Amino acid sequence: MIRYKKLGYIAINVTDVKRSAIFYRDMVCLDQVGEITEDMAFFSSSSDYHNLILNKSHEPGLKRIAFELESTKELERAFEMLEREGYNPIEVDKEERALLKIDKAFRFRDPNGVTFEFYNKMMQRAEPYEPSPVKVLKLDHVVLRVPNFQETLHFFNEVLNFKISDTRHKPDGEMYFAFMRCFPNPYHHSFGISQGDDLRLFHIAFKVKDIDDIGIARNRLTKSDVPVVFGPGRHMASGSIFMYYLDPDGLTLEYTLGMEEFPEENPREPRMLDNTLRTTDLWEGPSDPRIGKVGHVEVNRSEANV
Repeated sequence: MIRYKKLGYIAINVTDVKRSAIFYRDMVCLDQVGEITEDMAFFSSSSDYHNLILNKSHEPGLKRIAFELESTKELERAFEMLEREGYNPIEVDKEERALLKIDKAFRFRDPNGVTFEFYNKMMQRAEPYEPSPVKVLKLDHVVLRVPNFQETLHFFNEVLNFKISDTRHKPDGEMYFAFMRCFPNPYHHSFGISQGDDLRLFHIAFKVKDIDDIGIARNRLTKSDVPVVFGPGRHMASGSIFMYYLDPDGLTLEYTLGMEEFPEENPREPRMLDNTLRTTDLWEGPSDPRIGKVGHVEVNRSEANV
């Protein structure tokens, strides 16, 4: 049974690293770490060395998702389990681990071909991160659309030990969305999947300190002509307040706060929720059709270059 610490970092692909780096630094209010190059940029939203990596690509979207496990022992156990189950985990080489400032790590693919990384620990920053004017506290969660929903759900729930917090269902009862937490991390979801026609990154979310940050962010975004595509609103499932907006490539980002937390022992049972607008947003606000439309997922690369 794999035990996690948190969602550690996400690597995304962008078409113009410098343009996106300025956006994530100045608009999203993440902290730039090191120099921006033509091919790569690092950003932090915590005491970790980084929580977001921008990579140069002609197709904007997801490159990989990385989770930090509770300990080195957990990492070793997870590697052995995935190897035994035939998922072919591959250790990240020393040179790349030095670049990422992580101690030990390996990568594998989920049933959709998405690259996931598990690592044991990351270098911590010498000075605390002090975000301004939007007080971003941490990388919060990521949601994917997948064509093989049930297979993906089984993999994360039964193989990787992600716990289901809530599910959403169509009028005929078919499940099409699952909110999952990386056990025993308490937050309602650090990862989610939704049934889709194709594989796609739906959104990446960052937690902010309070409701004032949502208001400040909305005004800053609209003044800079950044599309706000949904919210502010409140999700029924997690109880969190949200606001979604688009980055320069059209990737969907979210600010969130107030997410429900679960105890490690005796948590409540997952709820079956419907697919109505009120379940999505208790305030019943409209959404822009551009939400979640851009988000190519990088798959089918050679095992040596995951």
